[in-house]
Amino acid sequence: MPNIKIDTIEEFQEIAESQVAFLFFKNSLTCPIAQAAFEEFDAFTKEHDSVAAYYLNVQEARPLSNYIAETYGVKHESPQALLFKGKQVAWNESHWKITVESLTENVL
Repeated sequence: MPNIKIDTIEEFQEIAESQVAFLFFKNSLTCPIAQAAFEEFDAFTKEHDSVAAYYLNVQEARPLSNYIAETYGVKHESPQALLFKGKQVAWNESHWKITVESLTENVL
């Protein structure tokens, strides 16, 4: 399953209702750290295509980014990887700590 870009709260709510577990990435289009982290996220999801994976670009989907932070009580960061399980954030990490290794350890 490829990474799927979403932009709206409604799209996210549909995913949260239909998926038992999924990986979500908050990306920044202007941050070089985010670009490196997105490459790690992308490499991980290509290796593990059974993992449902979604992302947003903060500059294009600020209301959704804020909704996730407020609804799930997770401080907004960008870049940020979040693992949702059972309608809760089971794990999250940000910036340089988003690596193929950290994703493998915490998502699989």
